This record gives sequence, structure tokens and C-alpha cells, in this order.
Amino acid sequence: MKARKLRIPIAPEGWLFILPSAGIAMISAITGWWWLAAPASVLALAFALFFRDPERQVPHLPGAIVAPADGKVVQVRSGIPMDFVGRAAQVSIFLSPLDVHVNRSPIAGLITDVGYRPGRFLPAYRAQASDVNEQCSLSLQGEAFRVLVRQIAGILARRIVCRVRPGEKLAVGERFGMIKFGSRVDLFVPDEVRLHVNVGDRVRAGESVIGVMG
Repeated sequence: MKARKLRIPIAPEGWLFILPSAGIAMISAITGWWWLAAPASVLALAFALFFRDPERQVPHLPGAIVAPADGKVVQVRSGIPMDFVGRAAQVSIFLSPLDVHVNRSPIAGLITDVGYRPGRFLPAYRAQASDVNEQCSLSLQGEAFRVLVRQIAGILARRIVCRVRPGEKLAVGERFGMIKFGSRVDLFVPDEVRLHVNVGDRVRAGESVIGVMG
């Protein structure tokens, strides 16, 4: 029986961090600088784990809205007036440095707008982070309704990555970006969506059902 190879899928943005650390570790080991090789190896492994990008099983459920991020639900509220979504419900997900940080589309739809706004770097678990922190908003037009996903930088996250542009189409659960080193993602859905999550729940991007429309 052949042994299985251990393979960690890595987000493209991670190699800029992983390769230099791994290179330093390798060169240091060859030259006998073990005092440098050991911490560089640990750092390379830490970056590999942070930028891991595992495959997900997207649920085939009519009207389902899936989580855009891994993490812990820290806020659920309703009755929010929004120009794009209309009267909306908000689900906020906090990503710790140990969570997968690749973001996925909550529905299948057309990207109508991508908006970036500079701001502060408050701890992402705070409610105020939604209003004052640096963020990038993705507006998605589905077949029957609209949603908005907001990537929010945290106290450690200083780089929001959005790989898509207006006019592109996303499948449900498709990757569209990531936030580096601790962050928050807010999801705004129509108020009539039946939410399946509560504060304190843990969710997985592209897999956990946040709610169902209809």
C-alpha cells in the first residue's frame, strides 16, 4: 500500500511569505547555523498553516447562502436599511489568526461593485470595526436577491486582498479574496432570509449555511 503524501493547499498570496522563510531555513541548515534554521523553519510552517486553502464541499440547497469566511459568528442583527440590499440582516464573522483566511462567495451572482475604503485597525471582534476599520465591500446580484460581503481589516490584518472586479460572475462558494492575519467579514442579506446561525457559532467558508431565502 502506498503512503499518502501530505499536501497543504496554499493561497497564492502565501508564497511571498513562505518561500523566503523556507529559503533562510534551508541555507542556515546547510551552513550549520541551527540557531537561525530552527526559528526560520517554524516561521515557514506557521505561514503555510495561515495561508492554507483547503477544498470545501458546497451544499446544494436551493436558496442557500453560505458563509463567506471561516470563524466565529460575533454579531447577528436585522432591520438594517441598505441601498443595495434593501432592508437587511447582518451576520459578522471574526477570523482569528488560526482560521483559514480565504474568502468565498456566499451565493452565485454577478459582481456589480467592489468598493475599498481606508480606515482604522481596531480589533476585528468589536462591533465598531464594521464602521471605522479599513474595508472592501463586494456587491453581488443573484438571480432573485442581492447580498453584500464586507472584508474588514483587524488589529493584525493590514492587507485586504480582493481578486475580482465588477462585471465578473462568481459561483456559490468560489474564492474571491482573503484578509491577511486576523480580520472580520460582514455579510448583509435580505431581511426575509431565514438565518441558520447564532452568535457564538463557528462556520466554514463555502460550506456552512448562513441562511436560506424562500
